[in-house]
Amino acid sequence: MPKDAPRRWDRRMQQRLAHGEAAALGELYDRFASLVHGLAHRVLGDVSAADRVTREVFGHVWENPDAYDPRQGPLRSWIATLAHQQAVRRLRQTESAALARGGEGTTEDLERKVRRASAAARADYIVTAMPTPLRAALELAYFQRRDYRQTAADLGVTEDEARRRLRLGLQLLATANDTPAPSTGLPHDTSPGPGAAL
Repeated sequence: MPKDAPRRWDRRMQQRLAHGEAAALGELYDRFASLVHGLAHRVLGDVSAADRVTREVFGHVWENPDAYDPRQGPLRSWIATLAHQQAVRRLRQTESAALARGGEGTTEDLERKVRRASAAARADYIVTAMPTPLRAALELAYFQRRDYRQTAADLGVTEDEARRRLRLGLQLLATANDTPAPSTGLPHDTSPGPGAAL
């Protein structure tokens, strides 16, 4: 596959959505629904809430295909960012409403919970999006408790290459705690419910 094939696919998909092609939305959903749902579930810990976020994200993409700028990165990343931001927004709404009803905890506890859930979801996304050689090295080191020598032997690469892959993978994972990207314009939930959006 040519190196620019994914970028061409992204641009073509955006054009098809802009022309109102329902089949394009179906294709996009088939490709990215599990990513969106997985990220939302990682943040919210609730299947029905993740279902709702998934519907909201794909509804937003359908109604606003021009909000995606191919020069800013892959369509997959844009959709993941939408899912992440909407899930975090919903978690903050839900937890704020619980506090307003006299639930346990403080606003600081709420923000800590939001930050932890947000970082965990970003880490999951980073692992699934990183190149296969880096992911394979991390999986051996983390899940199978291999050191870099054993990882090198398992992967059939030099020890220097195994160290490089592990270092790059860990550097990517470290960015999970970075500040999230600016708002992508996904509308706040306007459905009636206990508590206002933050």
